[in-house]
Amino acid sequence: MDKERTKAFAEEVFRDMAGAMTAGLGFIGVKTGLFECMAGKGWMTSEEVALESNLQARYVEEWLKGMVSAGYLEFDPAPQTYRLPDEHAYLLASEGTDHFMGGLLSFVPVLLRAAPRVAVAFEQGGGVPFEEYGTDGVQALDMINRGQYEQRLLPTGWLKSLPDVVERLEAGGRALDVGCGAGSVVLTLARAFPRATVVGLDPDRESIKHAKAAAAAADMSERVRFVAQKTSDLEPGETFDFITVCDCIHDLADPIRTLEEIRALLESHGVLFVIEPKAADRLEDNRGAISTMYYGFSVLHCMTQSLANGGPGLGTCMGPARTEELMREAGFTAFETLDIRSSVLSFYAVRH
Repeated sequence: MDKERTKAFAEEVFRDMAGAMTAGLGFIGVKTGLFECMAGKGWMTSEEVALESNLQARYVEEWLKGMVSAGYLEFDPAPQTYRLPDEHAYLLASEGTDHFMGGLLSFVPVLLRAAPRVAVAFEQGGGVPFEEYGTDGVQALDMINRGQYEQRLLPTGWLKSLPDVVERLEAGGRALDVGCGAGSVVLTLARAFPRATVVGLDPDRESIKHAKAAAAAADMSERVRFVAQKTSDLEPGETFDFITVCDCIHDLADPIRTLEEIRALLESHGVLFVIEPKAADRLEDNRGAISTMYYGFSVLHCMTQSLANGGPGLGTCMGPARTEELMREAGFTAFETLDIRSSVLSFYAVRH
């Protein structure tokens, strides 16, 4: 046995444990508003942070120390002051933007809360269904995705790759978001295309409740429709010019059947717009921080919810080849990888 290799690996385990603790502290920073409180304020004492945030001083002090140790905050030992650098605030105190990373931190306790039940599934089979992640899960996913959908799913953004879709929606076409979650895709499309009819579909009632609340808060309840249904439950003959499936095909219990149903809902000239986590087809090419994060998401959330419902458990990192294979098995004949730059997502346009 190589003792140096063992020693080096022990250091890696400590680093991973430190990362887990940092994510937990980061979640607290998002949840309590500490990052927002410190953003743009410059150097602050622990007492000033506690006063500004209206939080308990001793907890704030220890949190500040942990965030300094993790490199999230800066510390000046002479006056004993702390600072959230602007470059870090850009990512941590910017909810609603396309660069906010606080949603990822908010997802961590949701995932780890499910870990004991997932461990049982390793032995007994099955998994943890989506609804068991509850309100916290719905909200965390919305925090991760909402900003980028609102700022990029636009005619000047991602949809620039699909001019025919833009033309039809501007003329009053019909759009459907399958697996709509808290509704950000639907509301974004409705704002961008005032003449279009936009529908959001999700079997999870908690998600639909959040989506309807978001529509009401935006004064758009009359403009959009959210339904707690599966694709098979839509009215016979109801069809759409544009269907979006954002980051959820790999979660499905019956992906081929669902895609066949989506194909039946799509007009002959229509486009299915698919977003999936960016992953390579080969395991040896899926290395590094993002791939590791995605495999964790898969075991603790995406794959297990599919297996919980008797599905294939495709997993977060199923890759582009498997995605195309699913589309063709469902009867689609045209599959295009869109030239949209992203380090974390892949984009596809699929047609009849």
